[in-house]
Amino acid sequence: MKKVLLVVMDGIGFSSTGIGDAVAQAKTPTLDRFLSEYPNVRLKAHGSAVGLPSDDDMGNSEVGHNALGCGQIYSQGAKLVNESIESGKMYESDVWKKALTGATLHFIGLLSDGNVHSNIEHLFNMLRRAKADGVKRARVHILLDGRDVPATSALDYVEKLESVLAELNDDTFCGKIASGGGRMKITMDRYEADWAMIERGWDTHVKGEGKFFKSAKEAIETFREDTPGIIDQDLPAFIIAEDGEPVGKIEDGDSVILFNFRGDRAIEISMAFENENLDKFPRGAKPDVIYAGMLQYDGDLKLPELFLVNPPEITGTLSELLVEKGIRQYAVSETQKFGHVTYFWNGNKSGKFSEELETYNEIPSDNISFDKAPKMKSAEITADVVAAVKSGEYDFIRCNFPNGDMVGHTGSMDATIIGVEAVDEALARLEQVCADAGFLLVITADHGNADEMFEKDKKGNLAPRTAHSLNPVPFVVCDKSVALKDGDESVFGLANVAATVAQLLGVEANPVWEKSLLK
Repeated sequence: MKKVLLVVMDGIGFSSTGIGDAVAQAKTPTLDRFLSEYPNVRLKAHGSAVGLPSDDDMGNSEVGHNALGCGQIYSQGAKLVNESIESGKMYESDVWKKALTGATLHFIGLLSDGNVHSNIEHLFNMLRRAKADGVKRARVHILLDGRDVPATSALDYVEKLESVLAELNDDTFCGKIASGGGRMKITMDRYEADWAMIERGWDTHVKGEGKFFKSAKEAIETFREDTPGIIDQDLPAFIIAEDGEPVGKIEDGDSVILFNFRGDRAIEISMAFENENLDKFPRGAKPDVIYAGMLQYDGDLKLPELFLVNPPEITGTLSELLVEKGIRQYAVSETQKFGHVTYFWNGNKSGKFSEELETYNEIPSDNISFDKAPKMKSAEITADVVAAVKSGEYDFIRCNFPNGDMVGHTGSMDATIIGVEAVDEALARLEQVCADAGFLLVITADHGNADEMFEKDKKGNLAPRTAHSLNPVPFVVCDKSVALKDGDESVFGLANVAATVAQLLGVEANPVWEKSLLK
């Protein structure tokens, strides 16, 4: 049996555009040599490879570490919401029950069945359940699609929603459309490209400030008459009013559910509802509401704090198998990613499978913006891993260097380059200690980020990008005698890693896992 050290270079992938590639611009002699000398393949780390609804969906650290540590692809996003609704688990959650206590229950989201960011059927199901659970007043703030569905189909979806509300409305329940606008005009900005979109959405949904109409249908038809050829995603904001007053401002004591399940265009509006000191736009007084997302959109930022659908229930993990075989394990990272090499790695399970065979170490992260200290705790993590390798007490060690992801999220190209270089320096030191101690060094990542620090805006100008990428990530075995299967990210994904590690350790893989990458 070989001993294995697995290094997760968080947020370091292979750029497909070459735009803002901090990985390529960084000086990474060790990683460059690994990729030229040792067996390696590229792994898919987004979309279907990590259980997300479509390949337009970026991977993230949570689902990435699920796949790495569990060897399986579990439903995430839309699939997970569907399953949670069908089983009734969503409505049994404390978050749903808490949301029911608001004076008015507001829903915000993309009114579409495109199933990329949302699904209108989720909204309909929640409205029906809310009434059944005793909610008396609900308001819906609709974002019009025309992007993942036909360009001028908004009235079809509005008609369906109005039909459901008419079905539900009676002496015990009052549900109405309160506001709306095109998804590319309000609320659904991403990558902090245009905070003015969030401001317009906030003013529309929360403050009830803007152009008044009697109905969503009237608003859409008026905008189309005013601007012939306009498509749904570009429709201006509107507010539904009665007797000169908005029918659904968001006020103290209310509850708000963002029913989008995809995260990239849900993060900024969630920040507006949750961040006390947000300075991205003149928000004004933040109403005291219960705010929840359909999912948690950013696990690193814990945003939002409340969410309706929990992570998937995962069984048969790599850690469980290794414990069964008596293999001693060690996991370490700094605070920012400690939960990823423990909780998420182990299938969203707190605690250990074996106190005797597993050891965890959390190195406290600095409480500082990571572009101010881009090396983060890479030196401390490296020193800790070196000590663990030299101790001879462990057979399998895993660690995570957060730099590429956490510094990448700041949008600072220069800082991210430094962060990537710090990880490369760590690899050089770990290569030597592994060689001395008889460990096999294996390198991978959970998703891309630092590889795509810029993107082009609508005018073709470069703008900072702070989100994850859709790019593949490396998988390297630092042993020239090892042979990997032929293929790339079109064939292999993160879930292939668990079986590969097990095989390197001399353990037969769980038969339900994705197959090993070794020939």
